[in-house]
Amino acid sequence: MGNTVIEKIIKNHTSDEVAPGKVVWMDLDLRSARDFGGANVVKNFEREYAGSSVGDRSKTFFTFDCVVPAKNVPYANNQQICRDFAEVQGIRVFDVDMGIGTHVLMEQGLVLPGLIVVGTDSHMNILGAVGAFGQGMGDQDIAFAFKTGKVWFEVPETVKVEVNGSYSPPSSAKDLILAVLNVLKTERALGKCIEFYGETIEELPLSGRITVASMATEMGAIAAFIPPGKEVLQFCGERSGKKKLTVMNADEDVSYADELAIDVEDLKPQISLPGRPDNVKPVDELAGTKVTSVFFGSCTNGRFDDFQTAANILKDNRVAAGVMAKAVPATKEVYGEMLKTGVLKILFEAGVIVSNPGCGGCASGQIGMTGAGEIQISTSNRNFAGKQGAGETYLASAATAAATAIKGQITNPLEFV
Repeated sequence: MGNTVIEKIIKNHTSDEVAPGKVVWMDLDLRSARDFGGANVVKNFEREYAGSSVGDRSKTFFTFDCVVPAKNVPYANNQQICRDFAEVQGIRVFDVDMGIGTHVLMEQGLVLPGLIVVGTDSHMNILGAVGAFGQGMGDQDIAFAFKTGKVWFEVPETVKVEVNGSYSPPSSAKDLILAVLNVLKTERALGKCIEFYGETIEELPLSGRITVASMATEMGAIAAFIPPGKEVLQFCGERSGKKKLTVMNADEDVSYADELAIDVEDLKPQISLPGRPDNVKPVDELAGTKVTSVFFGSCTNGRFDDFQTAANILKDNRVAAGVMAKAVPATKEVYGEMLKTGVLKILFEAGVIVSNPGCGGCASGQIGMTGAGEIQISTSNRNFAGKQGAGETYLASAATAAATAIKGQITNPLEFV
């Protein structure tokens, strides 16, 4: 019987037998720790491997993205612990000005198709956007990975999700993945990997692929994989300087744990209700719901395309009175592109608060949390109780968030297109 792409990637990194349920030792291409968890990685490393060096400093990184710059002493201390360790070990630090680690690793040409990357970020599966295997792990696992360049891993089953059908703006990749989440919920892919296929997936730009791959976490999946298309291969080639990249396909006789096909023809804007990312409804069903806060950004929708979409709707408009709108670019590179193209000016003139690059509201409040009674619409990926504050958070696309910011109530962005 053949192998899925996920299984083939694992096969390329182990000498053990690879089959769902088998435990293998994988050789890692990259490992990273962020400001949330990084200090514990250092403490575990120094306790277990005192006086030792990391396995391969060229493959080991710190990325600071959760609370940047540090807003309190504990975060500042943790970041400095990582910097001090990195200086001693000769490890590169992508510091507080760089942005979300997974995005930075892609922009730097470090993550390529077919690679295996682990880190302390639960959304490492974003790296599936470029055809890599990304996996979030605990502090002790990452400390072991820092030392040995390996991790043990139980080969997961794989679910094949094929998405077909065409749709037009203002619907976007976020609406697509919310529609998929509405079908998969949080059980069908729990503990498995997801391979995304279909003509709709193939046509997505890199930013859309990041949006899709990032929300595999909300489906309970271990990792996501999207076959790299021409744009992705060009991006990875230019960023890494490598002319030849590995592209793998699933075997024809492969057997998936589950397969489903989803038709998104004429997809309408979708929205996820507070408390459960998989509680998805068409935006029109919630239209008129008053909001007090709007957030643009996160690892799911913090790319330049997302802010450009928001700017196209916000141009010559103002954020409604009584609404606080916040924007956080995913990376310094995205921020620079917003500055050069005038997107930043449009957001500023519309009344949006724009912060430095980072995670934004998902991680202890780089740009503030919601208070009890606040109703927020966010382009991020999680709306569990307390995740972005004490208020209630709806998840939606940048277009829906922008239209909602103008009206002060949940609004179908079709009104502004």
